[in-house]
Amino acid sequence: MDKRTRVLAAMNGEKVDHVPVGFWFHFGGDEAIGEACVNAHLKYYRETDLDFVKIMCDGYFPFPLPLIRKAEDWNRVKPLEADDPFITEQVDRAKAIVKEIGSERCVFYNVFAPFSSLRFGAGAVGLSEEQVMEHVRSNPNAVMRALDAIAQSNALLAEKLITGAGCDGVYYCVQSGEPNRFKPEEYRKIVRPSDLYVLEHANRFSENNIMHMCGWSGEPNQIKLWQDYPVKVVNWAVFVENMTLEQGRKFFGGRTCLGGYETHWDGRIQQGIIYHGTKEELQEYTRELILNHGKLGLMLGGDCTIDAKIDWERLRWIVEAARSL
Repeated sequence: MDKRTRVLAAMNGEKVDHVPVGFWFHFGGDEAIGEACVNAHLKYYRETDLDFVKIMCDGYFPFPLPLIRKAEDWNRVKPLEADDPFITEQVDRAKAIVKEIGSERCVFYNVFAPFSSLRFGAGAVGLSEEQVMEHVRSNPNAVMRALDAIAQSNALLAEKLITGAGCDGVYYCVQSGEPNRFKPEEYRKIVRPSDLYVLEHANRFSENNIMHMCGWSGEPNQIKLWQDYPVKVVNWAVFVENMTLEQGRKFFGGRTCLGGYETHWDGRIQQGIIYHGTKEELQEYTRELILNHGKLGLMLGGDCTIDAKIDWERLRWIVEAARSL
């Protein structure tokens, strides 16, 4: 099998020659934007021989917001037009990468759920996480209107990434499921509709979409909130959520599972065998993941992004081990 065939088969729970492998990280400095970002992605994927590409949206985390100072200001957030640089520049990035490498590998682009885009945008205009949640509590209708506007924008971005740039699908990142942020009924009322708006729109243009349930805070999410989201592949923080790949396969109804490696990096501490294991330990761990889960419906990757400073040789060890079975 070539890499594209292997990944699509894995996503559909079909027989594969080898379990596909993919890892990704945030590009910084000059490599976060423009042509340098495109070249950095291409160099990384070509030199690691990973089976699929996940393009990072570095430089475009914050949604472009008007000045927000009080809760009522969220009513001023409007959907972006198709020619807004926030959309066109990301589509151009993806299109350039797909042009160079898309015939070899499936390509997915990171799209955040609207509440995450709102949080990042709020930070860019000087609001703290605490202030955002105060606004949610004091004027949920205004925040929900903003989420509707952002959802329309992120849905349009997902559409253009698939139909315009040629991505095979999106890597859809949901967050904010920590128990201390929302009660389940609050999340389902305030956040879920915008989550599903973007995801269901992306599904109109590609059936090959991946959901990442981000354990960025290190605190377990109320992962049941996302159990029924309509995606083909699920990726969660197996160590944060204390849910193995085998357990997750059952929890998510037999859908293809992506993950298996602890990749936590908070700028100070690297956790997980991917950083500290010897070649023999890392390859044995990889083979055990495959043997425990089985080769059907499995894609190997990280709980989240890996440390950008990791030695790429360590990733090649994982690829080598996966292709030995």
